[in-house]
Amino acid sequence: MTDKNLHIGLVQLTCSADPEANIEKTIAAIKEAAAQGAQVVCLQELFRSLYFCDVEAYENFSLAEAIPGPSTEIFSNLAEELKVVIIASLFEKRAEGIYHNTTAVLDADGSYLGKYRKMHIPDDPGFYEKFYFTPGDLGYKVFPTRYGRLGILICWDQWYPEAARITSLLGADVLFYPTAIGWHESQDPATNEEQYQAWQTIQRSHAVANGVPVVAVNRTGKEGELQFWGGSFVTNAFGKVTYQAPHLDEAIKVVPVSLAQSDRYRTHWPFLRDRRIESYDPILKRYLDEN
Repeated sequence: MTDKNLHIGLVQLTCSADPEANIEKTIAAIKEAAAQGAQVVCLQELFRSLYFCDVEAYENFSLAEAIPGPSTEIFSNLAEELKVVIIASLFEKRAEGIYHNTTAVLDADGSYLGKYRKMHIPDDPGFYEKFYFTPGDLGYKVFPTRYGRLGILICWDQWYPEAARITSLLGADVLFYPTAIGWHESQDPATNEEQYQAWQTIQRSHAVANGVPVVAVNRTGKEGELQFWGGSFVTNAFGKVTYQAPHLDEAIKVVPVSLAQSDRYRTHWPFLRDRRIESYDPILKRYLDEN
């Protein structure tokens, strides 16, 4: 790859209860991003529907589909038409009774490159994901696309430096995080700000520690008792925020990201060189006590 600048399209939207309408809205947004020069377009987590994990309801399993399947076919054709890579977060039905929170990657020639299944599954008030999703079993993944090697993680994975580290060590040029996270309507503004800053800071730290740009694409809009906080953002390879979307508005934005910077930052701040990998066995334990 001779061009060391990757043009990344972020698609931050509100969603409705109509999957077909959400698909059409997302297609239009991808076309707008491509018209702005995007080479890679990252969609928010579970964009085909409202965020259904705010309740435990068996009827929501009907939203799931096979991967590859109907949605990947739609976005494969679109990727080929526009010559863009599309990162699409979907609700996967793997088999009867086995479901995953999964992201599919479609290359710029329309080819299906594979999928990443979310490894870390939360279970909190308003985010009852353990009811729906089996933890990922494909491991951490990097996808070699036309425009670069893309590392894909999903939402709750954002809080785990181990996931970012392993994906970076697999050779990712950029880390992407499709996301659905928000504030409860009863929270005070100070708590909201604290939570957003923690969310962004932990991801900026992944960029610093690994010397790779980070892209987080979150949904926005009011759904039930949750106000999704938008705030999608891009960092460079040293954690500097180069773009941040608004919290409450939709945004379709193309951001240039330098892939050449990773070598410079990793050379001047050689964290990977100085890792003492022989000393890290204790991290494989849940907690370092006597049990």
